[in-house]
Amino acid sequence: MADFKASLSDDAPQPALSPSLTALWWAAKGNWDAAHKIVQDESSAEAAWVHAYLHRVEGDLGNAGYWYRQSGQPAAIDSLEAEWDRIIFTLLLGERT
Repeated sequence: MADFKASLSDDAPQPALSPSLTALWWAAKGNWDAAHKIVQDESSAEAAWVHAYLHRVEGDLGNAGYWYRQSGQPAAIDSLEAEWDRIIFTLLLGERT
């Protein structure tokens, strides 16, 4: 996770990242539109979770709720930062197994 966070000082995400991690990278850089464009056409549960997070960032909780249901994840009630960390941790863990 530290390597992922350190990469935020780069100008672009690493090309080997999954679409969901790439979207979260752009979200952390403050580029909501780039992040949203990446996940809106993805069909995985992971992308739906990131999509939900992005709509939560946007303040559209109704749309976020839809995407949480699609992802199979409970709607987040903690801080956006805590949810971002949780998603990153979960996705990175999944790539290592």
